[in-house]
Amino acid sequence: MKNPTVILTENDKMILESYKNIADGLGDFWGSSCEIVIHSLESLDSSIIKIVNGNHSGRTIGAPITDVALSMVAKMEENNNTKFVTYFTKNKRGEQIKSSIAAIYGEQHRIIGLFCVNIFLDTPLSEFLNSFVNHSISENENNLSENFVDNAEDLMVGALEEVKKIVYNDLSISSSNKNKEIVSMLYQRGIFNLKDSVITISNHLGISKNTVYMHIRNINKS
Repeated sequence: MKNPTVILTENDKMILESYKNIADGLGDFWGSSCEIVIHSLESLDSSIIKIVNGNHSGRTIGAPITDVALSMVAKMEENNNTKFVTYFTKNKRGEQIKSSIAAIYGEQHRIIGLFCVNIFLDTPLSEFLNSFVNHSISENENNLSENFVDNAEDLMVGALEEVKKIVYNDLSISSSNKNKEIVSMLYQRGIFNLKDSVITISNHLGISKNTVYMHIRNINKS
């Protein structure tokens, strides 16, 4: 196996840095049973540059790469079609782990790092499920309604219908200002970043696209 150590460019370092937020997000999503590790191949002796829930393995930032991770790098370099590897293993305490190692590519399509996910299968079921229970104090807090659609127009119309219900049920908004408030709320949700959104919204509201543009301009002025 050739030495997988690489010299990182500034762009390479930025790419690795961008994965750290993903690690935090996945760690928060899966909960304490999931360890997320990012390795940089710049220094194999201190390759870990990010670790979430490292209490399982006792590792911290600056810990070295593992022998299994090194062998996976070799496999990925030998076979360009191998971008990630999923496998089962055990740690020194005999705990069952399901692991995934994915290559992080930098400039010139070099493997510059590894993104590793380790699920500790011996985690008590109650602890695992606790990560998927909404502990928000308020019923509305963190309970978002999300539209999963096949095309952009359905996304726009779905958002419009939701906003219309809110505005039409708000008696403090006068009839003459309801369309203005609808456009404002859609703007805050980012709907007008979608292609042809002004035309779609104006057609469904029964107003001209110039009126929609006027409301958007007024929002930007305020």
